[in-house]
Amino acid sequence: MNLLLTSVAALSVAFVTSFSAHAQEVSGNAEAGAKKAEMCIGCHGIVGYKATFPEVYRVPMISGQNAKYIEAALRAYQKGERHNPTMRGIAASLTEQDMADLAAFYAKNGAPFPTAPEQPRVQPDAKVAELLAKGACASCHGANLSKPIDPSYPKIAGQPADYLYVALKSYKDDTHATWGRSNAIMGGIAKQFELGELKALAGYISKLDGELKTQPEPRFRR
Repeated sequence: MNLLLTSVAALSVAFVTSFSAHAQEVSGNAEAGAKKAEMCIGCHGIVGYKATFPEVYRVPMISGQNAKYIEAALRAYQKGERHNPTMRGIAASLTEQDMADLAAFYAKNGAPFPTAPEQPRVQPDAKVAELLAKGACASCHGANLSKPIDPSYPKIAGQPADYLYVALKSYKDDTHATWGRSNAIMGGIAKQFELGELKALAGYISKLDGELKTQPEPRFRR
Protein backbone atom coordinates (compact mmCIF):
# COMPACT_ATOMS: atom_id res chain seq x y z
CA MET A 1 0.00 0.00 0.00
CA ASN A 2 1.47 3.35 -1.01
CA LEU A 3 1.71 6.40 1.24
CA LEU A 4 -1.47 8.00 -0.14
CA LEU A 5 -3.55 4.86 0.41
CA THR A 6 -2.14 4.47 3.92
CA SER A 7 -3.00 8.08 4.77
CA VAL A 8 -6.51 7.76 3.30
CA ALA A 9 -7.12 4.57 5.28
CA ALA A 10 -5.93 6.11 8.54
CA LEU A 11 -7.98 9.27 8.09
CA SER A 12 -11.00 7.24 7.03
CA VAL A 13 -10.93 5.14 10.19
CA ALA A 14 -10.57 8.22 12.39
CA PHE A 15 -13.40 10.04 10.62
CA VAL A 16 -15.76 7.08 10.60
CA THR A 17 -15.13 6.35 14.29
CA SER A 18 -15.82 9.96 15.26
CA PHE A 19 -18.84 10.26 12.98
CA SER A 20 -20.37 6.95 14.02
CA ALA A 21 -20.20 7.86 17.70
CA HIS A 22 -21.97 11.14 16.97
CA ALA A 23 -24.54 9.61 14.62
CA GLN A 24 -25.75 7.12 17.24
CA GLU A 25 -27.36 9.97 19.13
CA VAL A 26 -30.12 10.65 16.56
CA SER A 27 -32.26 8.33 14.46
CA GLY A 28 -33.86 9.73 11.31
CA ASN A 29 -37.52 9.37 10.36
CA ALA A 30 -38.29 9.45 6.62
CA GLU A 31 -41.94 10.42 7.08
CA ALA A 32 -40.97 13.35 9.28
CA GLY A 33 -38.29 14.30 6.74
CA ALA A 34 -40.86 14.46 3.94
CA LYS A 35 -42.64 17.20 5.87
CA LYS A 36 -39.41 19.15 6.32
CA ALA A 37 -38.19 19.02 2.71
CA GLU A 38 -39.95 22.18 1.47
CA MET A 39 -36.66 24.09 1.53
CA CYS A 40 -34.96 21.36 -0.54
CA ILE A 41 -37.40 20.57 -3.34
CA GLY A 42 -37.02 23.90 -5.13
CA CYS A 43 -33.56 22.77 -6.27
CA HIS A 44 -33.26 19.03 -5.67
CA GLY A 45 -36.80 18.23 -6.85
CA ILE A 46 -36.33 19.61 -10.38
CA VAL A 47 -34.59 17.46 -12.98
CA GLY A 48 -31.62 19.31 -14.49
CA TYR A 49 -31.93 22.29 -12.16
CA LYS A 50 -28.87 24.54 -12.13
CA ALA A 51 -27.65 26.59 -9.22
CA THR A 52 -26.63 30.10 -10.22
CA PHE A 53 -24.63 31.08 -7.14
CA PRO A 54 -21.82 30.92 -6.30
CA GLU A 55 -21.27 29.20 -9.67
CA VAL A 56 -23.58 27.84 -12.36
CA TYR A 57 -23.81 24.04 -12.16
CA ARG A 58 -26.44 21.33 -11.95
CA VAL A 59 -27.28 20.52 -8.36
CA PRO A 60 -26.40 17.01 -7.19
CA MET A 61 -28.87 14.14 -7.21
CA ILE A 62 -29.60 13.24 -3.60
CA SER A 63 -32.46 10.75 -3.85
CA GLY A 64 -30.91 7.36 -3.14
CA GLN A 65 -27.83 8.86 -1.51
CA ASN A 66 -26.51 7.40 1.74
CA ALA A 67 -28.39 8.95 4.65
CA LYS A 68 -25.29 9.23 6.83
CA TYR A 69 -23.50 11.13 4.08
CA ILE A 70 -26.40 13.58 3.70
CA GLU A 71 -26.29 14.19 7.45
CA ALA A 72 -22.54 14.72 7.35
CA ALA A 73 -22.84 17.16 4.42
CA LEU A 74 -25.57 19.19 6.10
CA ARG A 75 -23.54 19.32 9.29
CA ALA A 76 -20.49 20.52 7.34
CA TYR A 77 -22.54 23.34 5.78
CA GLN A 78 -23.91 24.27 9.21
CA LYS A 79 -20.44 24.43 10.72
CA GLY A 80 -19.03 26.41 7.81
CA GLU A 81 -16.71 23.62 6.71
CA ARG A 82 -18.45 23.87 3.35
CA HIS A 83 -18.66 27.46 2.21
CA ASN A 84 -21.75 27.53 -0.02
CA PRO A 85 -23.80 30.51 1.28
CA THR A 86 -27.16 29.11 0.16
CA MET A 87 -26.66 25.71 1.72
CA ARG A 88 -25.16 27.17 4.86
CA GLY A 89 -28.18 29.42 5.27
CA ILE A 90 -30.49 26.42 4.98
CA ALA A 91 -28.43 24.15 7.23
CA ALA A 92 -28.12 26.83 9.91
CA SER A 93 -31.83 26.50 10.67
CA LEU A 94 -31.73 22.71 11.11
CA THR A 95 -31.53 20.73 14.32
CA GLU A 96 -29.71 17.40 14.54
CA GLN A 97 -33.11 15.69 14.32
CA ASP A 98 -34.05 17.72 11.23
CA MET A 99 -30.85 16.67 9.47
CA ALA A 100 -31.38 13.02 10.36
CA ASP A 101 -35.01 13.12 9.18
CA LEU A 102 -34.17 14.82 5.87
CA ALA A 103 -31.36 12.35 5.28
CA ALA A 104 -33.66 9.40 5.95
CA PHE A 105 -36.25 10.84 3.58
CA TYR A 106 -33.88 11.39 0.66
CA ALA A 107 -32.27 7.99 1.10
CA LYS A 108 -35.69 6.48 0.27
CA ASN A 109 -37.36 9.17 -1.84
CA GLY A 110 -37.92 7.83 -5.36
CA ALA A 111 -37.19 4.17 -4.57
CA PRO A 112 -36.64 1.73 -6.16
CA PHE A 113 -33.31 3.00 -7.41
CA PRO A 114 -31.16 1.59 -10.21
CA THR A 115 -28.45 -0.85 -9.22
CA ALA A 116 -24.98 0.03 -10.44
CA PRO A 117 -22.94 -2.79 -11.95
CA GLU A 118 -19.89 -4.03 -10.08
CA GLN A 119 -17.69 -3.08 -13.02
CA PRO A 120 -18.15 0.18 -14.96
CA ARG A 121 -19.81 -0.16 -18.33
CA VAL A 122 -17.80 2.85 -19.57
CA GLN A 123 -14.07 2.28 -19.30
CA PRO A 124 -11.73 5.24 -18.66
CA ASP A 125 -9.04 6.16 -21.13
CA ALA A 126 -5.44 5.66 -20.06
CA LYS A 127 -5.07 9.16 -18.66
CA VAL A 128 -8.24 9.06 -16.57
CA ALA A 129 -7.39 5.56 -15.36
CA GLU A 130 -4.08 6.94 -14.13
CA LEU A 131 -5.86 9.79 -12.33
CA LEU A 132 -8.35 7.42 -10.68
CA ALA A 133 -5.48 5.27 -9.43
CA LYS A 134 -3.56 8.30 -8.21
CA GLY A 135 -6.57 9.55 -6.26
CA ALA A 136 -7.38 6.05 -4.95
CA CYS A 137 -11.03 6.89 -5.62
CA ALA A 138 -12.37 3.35 -5.34
CA SER A 139 -10.70 2.86 -1.95
CA CYS A 140 -13.43 5.02 -0.39
CA HIS A 141 -16.23 5.20 -2.99
CA GLY A 142 -16.13 1.49 -3.77
CA ALA A 143 -16.93 -0.56 -6.84
CA ASN A 144 -18.01 1.55 -9.80
CA LEU A 145 -17.80 4.51 -7.37
CA SER A 146 -21.32 3.55 -6.21
CA LYS A 147 -20.54 1.25 -3.26
CA PRO A 148 -18.83 3.39 -0.59
CA ILE A 149 -16.88 1.53 2.06
CA ASP A 150 -18.85 3.38 4.74
CA PRO A 151 -22.34 4.98 4.57
CA SER A 152 -20.88 8.32 5.65
CA TYR A 153 -19.17 8.50 2.24
CA PRO A 154 -21.16 9.44 -0.89
CA LYS A 155 -22.10 7.54 -3.98
CA ILE A 156 -20.68 9.67 -6.79
CA ALA A 157 -21.19 7.71 -10.02
CA GLY A 158 -23.50 9.49 -12.45
CA GLN A 159 -23.54 12.84 -10.66
CA PRO A 160 -23.48 15.82 -13.07
CA ALA A 161 -20.01 16.58 -14.37
CA ASP A 162 -20.25 20.30 -13.61
CA TYR A 163 -21.27 19.60 -10.01
CA LEU A 164 -18.49 17.07 -9.54
CA TYR A 165 -15.92 19.50 -10.89
CA VAL A 166 -17.03 22.30 -8.56
CA ALA A 167 -17.01 19.88 -5.60
CA LEU A 168 -13.50 18.64 -6.39
CA LYS A 169 -12.29 22.17 -6.97
CA SER A 170 -13.78 23.17 -3.62
CA TYR A 171 -11.69 20.56 -1.84
CA LYS A 172 -8.60 21.74 -3.69
CA ASP A 173 -9.16 25.35 -2.56
CA ASP A 174 -10.81 25.04 0.84
CA THR A 175 -10.30 28.72 1.69
CA HIS A 176 -12.52 30.17 -1.06
CA ALA A 177 -15.29 32.19 0.56
CA THR A 178 -18.20 30.86 -1.50
CA TRP A 179 -17.27 27.33 -2.53
CA GLY A 180 -14.36 26.02 -0.46
CA ARG A 181 -14.69 22.73 1.43
CA SER A 182 -12.56 21.76 4.43
CA ASN A 183 -12.05 18.00 4.56
CA ALA A 184 -8.77 16.35 5.48
CA ILE A 185 -9.26 13.28 3.28
CA MET A 186 -10.63 14.92 0.13
CA GLY A 187 -8.44 17.98 0.52
CA GLY A 188 -5.30 15.87 0.53
CA ILE A 189 -6.45 14.03 -2.57
CA ALA A 190 -7.77 16.96 -4.62
CA LYS A 191 -4.69 19.11 -4.03
CA GLN A 192 -2.59 16.59 -5.96
CA PHE A 193 -4.37 17.45 -9.21
CA GLU A 194 -4.45 20.34 -11.65
CA LEU A 195 -7.86 21.81 -12.44
CA GLY A 196 -7.86 20.21 -15.87
CA GLU A 197 -7.27 16.82 -14.30
CA LEU A 198 -10.14 17.35 -11.87
CA LYS A 199 -12.37 18.25 -14.81
CA ALA A 200 -11.34 15.06 -16.62
CA LEU A 201 -12.15 12.99 -13.53
CA ALA A 202 -15.53 14.71 -13.14
CA GLY A 203 -16.37 14.10 -16.80
CA TYR A 204 -15.65 10.39 -16.56
CA ILE A 205 -17.42 9.83 -13.23
CA SER A 206 -20.54 11.54 -14.59
CA LYS A 207 -20.78 8.90 -17.35
CA LEU A 208 -20.87 5.96 -14.97
CA ASP A 209 -24.10 4.10 -14.22
CA GLY A 210 -25.08 5.20 -10.74
CA GLU A 211 -27.75 4.56 -8.14
CA LEU A 212 -28.87 8.16 -7.63
CA LYS A 213 -31.74 10.08 -9.17
CA THR A 214 -33.64 13.32 -9.01
CA GLN A 215 -37.15 12.54 -7.86
CA PRO A 216 -39.37 15.25 -9.36
CA GLU A 217 -41.64 17.08 -6.98
CA PRO A 218 -45.20 16.59 -8.36
CA ARG A 219 -45.97 20.30 -8.34
CA PHE A 220 -42.95 20.98 -10.57
CA ARG A 221 -43.70 18.35 -13.21
CA ARG A 222 -44.48 19.62 -16.69
